[in-house]
Amino acid sequence: MADIEKARAEFDRFDADKDGLITADEFKRAMAEMGDPFVTGPVAEAVIKSKDSNSDGRLSFDEFWQALQS
Repeated sequence: MADIEKARAEFDRFDADKDGLITADEFKRAMAEMGDPFVTGPVAEAVIKSKDSNSDGRLSFDEFWQALQS
């Protein structure tokens, strides 16, 4: 997904509280809403951790965008 506007819209789907960061809980909830009920808490935490370049436990849009580029 190279289109930054589409990426921003997708990021906003995950960022439930609109604070500009995606937590593991938000990731898990969004995946369930999109039809993947198998993303558990530990799986969501692992996904966030793998893309979290500043190790704060959350994904910023910049980290999300970077993950889409790789």
